[in-house]
Amino acid sequence: MTLPVRRPGRALALLQATARATADPGAASWPDRLAQDLRDLDADWRESAEACTDAAWTARATGHSVLGLLRPAQVTAAGPDPVTTRTFRHLYLSALRFDFRCATLQALVEQLPATARRSLDCYSRALYAFALLGQSRSAGLSVMDEVLTEAGEHAKTLHVLLHGLWLGQDLDQGAQRFLALSARSAFTPGTDPIVLLRRAGALRRLGRYDEGLAALDRALDLLPPGDTAVHADLVRERSVLCAARDLHQHLPARAFGGTPT
Repeated sequence: MTLPVRRPGRALALLQATARATADPGAASWPDRLAQDLRDLDADWRESAEACTDAAWTARATGHSVLGLLRPAQVTAAGPDPVTTRTFRHLYLSALRFDFRCATLQALVEQLPATARRSLDCYSRALYAFALLGQSRSAGLSVMDEVLTEAGEHAKTLHVLLHGLWLGQDLDQGAQRFLALSARSAFTPGTDPIVLLRRAGALRRLGRYDEGLAALDRALDLLPPGDTAVHADLVRERSVLCAARDLHQHLPARAFGGTPT
């Protein structure tokens, strides 16, 4: 008797596609290969976001940013098929996000033809919101709210929005919006070091220094061994938070409306 061939589940297939894309980030062909794998899977925008974000981050971390492999025209022009177009867009815009190139990301999305902008997938719109939020543009809050109505609890999308709120230091109610968003069920409370790092920054902006320090201490405990880059970010934020707390405690009373002595 011939046994039926077992077809791997979609989650496994996506992991395999990401693994193939990140196996040799220096190879010029990996974005095309990832696009092919996602096209074969007929991946939706959520699946594309999962694979492309991880691949773009790995490529950047190994010194082979996808910005050196793809051209802006591959983001603004229609590709051979919708999945390939979306793959290149997710890869390129994610790489711009990781480099904090907010103005470039914003301009690239706004160069899209009107029909393409109207039909942008949810994750691409989240990346556009990040670009606006990261520049403290209030329009980003409106785009964020539109994204949230469709994103549900898709963690990768919510991370993009959190990143923008964290970067946009001058956003009205930005810190409060960050804390509310970071409490969503997509993030198991108090278990993600990156969320805790950025949450500490929001708490610092609100003057809630002790809560911020507690969040950082928990993040340091949860951080996997060997993650030196995030560890450095946590230590840096802790130094800034402590300095802000000390400054607040030692400012003259009149700075807070008290009576000079």
